[in-house]
Amino acid sequence: MGKPTETRRAEIIEGALAVAAERGVNTVTTQAIADQVGIAQSTIFRHFKSRDEIFSAAVNRTGATMLQTLEPCFSGAGSADQRLCKLIRLQLEYVSNNKGLPRILFSDRLHIESPELKQSVQRVMRNYTSRVSQLLQEGMDNDCFDRSLDPDITASHLVMLIQGLLMRWSVFDFDFDLDSESQPLWEFISRAVRPN
Repeated sequence: MGKPTETRRAEIIEGALAVAAERGVNTVTTQAIADQVGIAQSTIFRHFKSRDEIFSAAVNRTGATMLQTLEPCFSGAGSADQRLCKLIRLQLEYVSNNKGLPRILFSDRLHIESPELKQSVQRVMRNYTSRVSQLLQEGMDNDCFDRSLDPDITASHLVMLIQGLLMRWSVFDFDFDLDSESQPLWEFISRAVRPN
């Protein structure tokens, strides 16, 4: 008897991310995923219609899991600045354990070839940026952050800083410890957002 559908779908998604992390997005074929998971290629097509559907599911799943991981930073206890610091640390830790994610995010597959995949990423990014903006607004209201900031613009800039770091990490084939970058990144951001 086969595995439950959700279990098998999760294995296929993890397989796609593993192949992307190791060899790049362009090498992620359904056969490569099947080989990674240890299943027949036909099994993949019982769960997904195409490679792009797998990538979209991977983005949606990792985005939802990441937001769930970060939820205590958005609505938990502690001051807004403490939670923003923790958010940066947890996000980098999460991505360091999901190396295929930056490979997908910075691929031509996302940017040019697959509107469906691009829409999935845009949804995740909008949701994440909105939550960061709310956290910044809370910090401004409680005098943790400079009240003259625009929380939406500041959230967008914070996202860009993190994306830039992830791109550098991916381009350099993950050859530095991403987790150790969280404290210097936080120190830079905290100087920019704290009251003068």
